[in-house]
Amino acid sequence: MAEFTLAFDYQIPQQLGLIERKYHSLIRQTIEDQLRYQPDVETRNRKPLQRPLGFGPGWEIRFGPDNRFRVFYRVDTQTQTVRILAIGVKIGNRLFIGGEEVED
Repeated sequence: MAEFTLAFDYQIPQQLGLIERKYHSLIRQTIEDQLRYQPDVETRNRKPLQRPLGFGPGWEIRFGPDNRFRVFYRVDTQTQTVRILAIGVKIGNRLFIGGEEVED
């Protein structure tokens, strides 16, 4: 099983900064555990996006208390790279990325 390199979009630190600090290690660990190997295999909480949210075709992983956190990413199997595009928080039926509400 090949290991993927994780590459983070330049906006990720700002998006992470808007999430309570107590969740940062959970977010980092989940990204490592879930996306380092087989990031393009669908699971119960990891799915291809039905509607791309402006990031182009990609994937979403859901996790955390009440599945509130969302990580959006793109997989490049040729370069074995996972590009983390955004980290968001779902509150009720509303998704926030970088403090802004996004239509999901």
